[in-house]
Amino acid sequence: MSHTQPATLADEKHAADATAPATATMDRDSSVEEKGSISHNPLADLREATEKGAVDDFGRAAVRFDEAAEARLRRKIDLHILPPVALIYIWCFIDRANIGNARLAGLERDLQLRGYDYNTLLSIFYVSYILFEIPGTVLCKRMGPGRFLPLATMVFGLLSLCFAFVGSANDPFGAALAVRFLLGAAEAPVLPGIAYYMSRWYRKDELVFRLACYIVCAPLAGAVGGLLASAILTIDNIGIIRQWELIFFIEGLVTIAVGVIAYFTVTDRIGTARWLSEEERELAEARIASENPRANAVLDQVRGKMILRGVFNTTSMLAGLAFLLDNIAVTFFTPTIVRAIFPGRSTVIIQLLTVPPYIVGAISVLAIPFYFQKRPRWISVVLCGTIMAVSYAMVLGSRNRSVRYAATFLGALSAFPLGAILPGWASTNAVNDSQRAGAISTVIMMGNVGGLIATWTYLPAYAPDQRPGNGLNTANGATIALIGMLLAFLLTRENKKRAQGKRDHRLDGLTPEEEETLAHRHPRYRLRI
Repeated sequence: MSHTQPATLADEKHAADATAPATATMDRDSSVEEKGSISHNPLADLREATEKGAVDDFGRAAVRFDEAAEARLRRKIDLHILPPVALIYIWCFIDRANIGNARLAGLERDLQLRGYDYNTLLSIFYVSYILFEIPGTVLCKRMGPGRFLPLATMVFGLLSLCFAFVGSANDPFGAALAVRFLLGAAEAPVLPGIAYYMSRWYRKDELVFRLACYIVCAPLAGAVGGLLASAILTIDNIGIIRQWELIFFIEGLVTIAVGVIAYFTVTDRIGTARWLSEEERELAEARIASENPRANAVLDQVRGKMILRGVFNTTSMLAGLAFLLDNIAVTFFTPTIVRAIFPGRSTVIIQLLTVPPYIVGAISVLAIPFYFQKRPRWISVVLCGTIMAVSYAMVLGSRNRSVRYAATFLGALSAFPLGAILPGWASTNAVNDSQRAGAISTVIMMGNVGGLIATWTYLPAYAPDQRPGNGLNTANGATIALIGMLLAFLLTRENKKRAQGKRDHRLDGLTPEEEETLAHRHPRYRLRI
């Protein structure tokens, strides 16, 4: 029985992307880099290469693209795809995290919060976030990111604005809980939805750095949020709207405006990109289709079995666990930690002191994934986990303010890049559109379980040192490093077994169409490490 499958090429509804002319190498063992003339019909070359079984160890069609033409197309895609999603994610993060800034400005006092009420407000956000993450991502795939992401942005902007008025309710705490729950549901599909959306446009070895280009918006949003909050707090109350309520009111209005802009600027798919010529669209489709030419990835079709393949596999589970531990360290509590380091400083000064660590985090989000985009991903995971453990150990072991403040820089430097590396790793080991949606949403959902846990690790009873929370994050960093090594070991061992033919039995009795459902478990597919 043949172990290859006929290519099913993409029209406007197929998951494809491309860039430049290609030459198909027709022998199964041919190198992708083999020299030859450049064709002007890459989709035809892709079809021919696939039918002849010319695919490499990672399931990619053995076709060669013109590097200059590919670079031109990639720059054009970057220009049109990255800015809108970056803007969406900046305001998504600001609307989520502004409660930490509002806390310093009197939110707890005016809402009459007692004991662990503030932690409950944080927790309820993550409960709905976790519940709606995977269903929301599936809905994003079905509706199309071009419509779904802008609408979601307008909804969570409206909810942020509504939070400005919870203090006027008969039960302020109950109203705040309700709005935070709905905000979590609205924001849940945004991060995995953006990651899935970008996987429609970029090849696997390009994806992690492009994910970093919008994940960088998280620390940038923290910096912008701190600056914006400090500026807003210089404004006196406006009518019945108090200072901390102005944070939600103004930022909510801006977010709604961002959603409206995104509705007209987020291009759903290659086939509808008016800013691409017909030739560029064809090349873009061939480029992405070449990543897994056997897969029949229809963009609007939700295939349950493939989604489950993305959810339940070694890479998704372990990357998700590492992201869970990472998210415990990336919390709403940076202003609280800085306030503990510098007691007696004004609220505005504390807000400003949170900005530099976020800027360092933003730089690292771009620098680390960029450096490792052509290198083994597990090394970057081990590196970030180790630095994270060291940073929290510094907070635990020193009473010196300078040392403890320096540790917040190391914490941001190590924690934020994992937000791009871990979902990207899971995505690169998914072989079709539906599996990718399942893998990305699973990693991010597990990460937000970490966010839920984090809301109960920095409690008022442990102030100001917060030793339990800092000790937990020291252990989390070390565990992330171990997970990186474990996942590399497991994937390397699995690839060796496939190379030795020990997984060929999975093909017994299967038709070519049934072989496709094996996805990443196909014995000829090699897992990325």
